[in-house]
Amino acid sequence: EEIQRETAYPDGKVEKVLKNGCHLVFFPNGTWKKVGSDGKTVTVTFFNGDVKQIMPDQTVIYYYADAKTTHTTYSDGLEVLQFSNGQIEKHYPDGKKEITFPDQTIKNLFTDGQEESIFPDGTIVRVQRDGSKTIEFNNGQRELHTSQFKRREYPDGTVKTVYMNGQQETKYVSGRVRVKDKDGNIIMDTKV
Repeated sequence: EEIQRETAYPDGKVEKVLKNGCHLVFFPNGTWKKVGSDGKTVTVTFFNGDVKQIMPDQTVIYYYADAKTTHTTYSDGLEVLQFSNGQIEKHYPDGKKEITFPDQTIKNLFTDGQEESIFPDGTIVRVQRDGSKTIEFNNGQRELHTSQFKRREYPDGTVKTVYMNGQQETKYVSGRVRVKDKDGNIIMDTKV
């Protein structure tokens, strides 16, 4: 572009005004700034390779060259981080976070301390504030983990519970209940 005016400042800064209305400012350390002809679009290219863009709608896009990471902040407060490995994090204004990992697993972190992970195979893991965990498998099975036991519920209605002392209890749809001790020895079996 043609230069309309060029000004050199005592501190070493040089400003160029282009005929199309853009302003370019060059700093002695190698950083330079471009203000678009609209006066609202600003791009700062830092000496270390980082780039900061401010868009007309006040969206700020910051690219960290060393980390190859882009951090976008939207005017509504949403922040999106895109990492070089493909991971994407969304930080919502209300404090919720959503992380999409390179394998497409999605993890939601809620403001009340709960977590939810959705795996590519359809498995969903929910962790409550107290540490208890619910796992929903894509085959219809469901697991509940608490500090006292682990319970698996099968689609046919069978429920198997393993207690922290190692004792196992299996309840069948037929009404049958089988209990084993920590070593696997049957201590009760009600056959219906």
